[in-house]
Amino acid sequence: MTQSLADLAVAVLTTADGRAKTALGRAHAATWFAARAAGQPLPLGRAEPPLRPARPTRPELLSPKDVPRRRPGSPEGRIALLHAVAHIELNAVDLHWDIIARFTDQPMPLGFYDDWVKAADEEAKHFNLICDCLEAMGSHYGALPAHAGMWRAAEDTVGDLHGRLAVVPMVLEARGLDVTPGMIEVFARHGETQAKAALELIYAEEVAHVAYGSKWFNWLCGRDGSDPKEVFHALVRRHFHGQLKPPFNEAKRADAGLPPDFYWPLVAETD
Repeated sequence: MTQSLADLAVAVLTTADGRAKTALGRAHAATWFAARAAGQPLPLGRAEPPLRPARPTRPELLSPKDVPRRRPGSPEGRIALLHAVAHIELNAVDLHWDIIARFTDQPMPLGFYDDWVKAADEEAKHFNLICDCLEAMGSHYGALPAHAGMWRAAEDTVGDLHGRLAVVPMVLEARGLDVTPGMIEVFARHGETQAKAALELIYAEEVAHVAYGSKWFNWLCGRDGSDPKEVFHALVRRHFHGQLKPPFNEAKRADAGLPPDFYWPLVAETD
């Protein structure tokens, strides 16, 4: 019997090892797109995704205040920086498969699933590229502690598709557009071309992930007849527990469909 897309998503979410999770996710993405190309899309199905995805025993997960500061002037600091990026990318793999599995009860166009399967596939590629960089530098994912709070946005928006889109791609992933150019500069300055190339690819592809969030958030608001900016502000106030802080990469945010009047008014409130 043909597995549904929701079943495939849950299979990824319940796989613990990072390399195994991403290999499975990439295989399932290929299956989805092959079926779409053949004009016979997989059934969406219904599933019960876990509240939290399976994860490897390492890295040790710490409260954000207990994660050691990363000082990229040293090789050890740059390894720590890449380790943090790998952790973010693995969380992103699960976040994108989770949005696929968790909200199939809501009527959405097939293009919604195309976008998030593609994003999940690219996040898997990003995780593996950063893991390759870590291994080339004599380390590996799991060698250092990591941030324990990264799944909180998923748990806080477990029953709210509008909220998930607002907080995950339009706040958390948009932050990546702000900080990645600085990371690229760090590795370029130290002649670490493998890491620089990996981060440049991630930077280029993350714009689309923020854009998917903006596109579908605006689509949902249009269907509801609500003002996207007002809804976005209300949802970020309710669900986001961090800081929106400048400087912002306004050009790349605009490319992703995220205008300044969405995020600037929230800066003082979340600081």
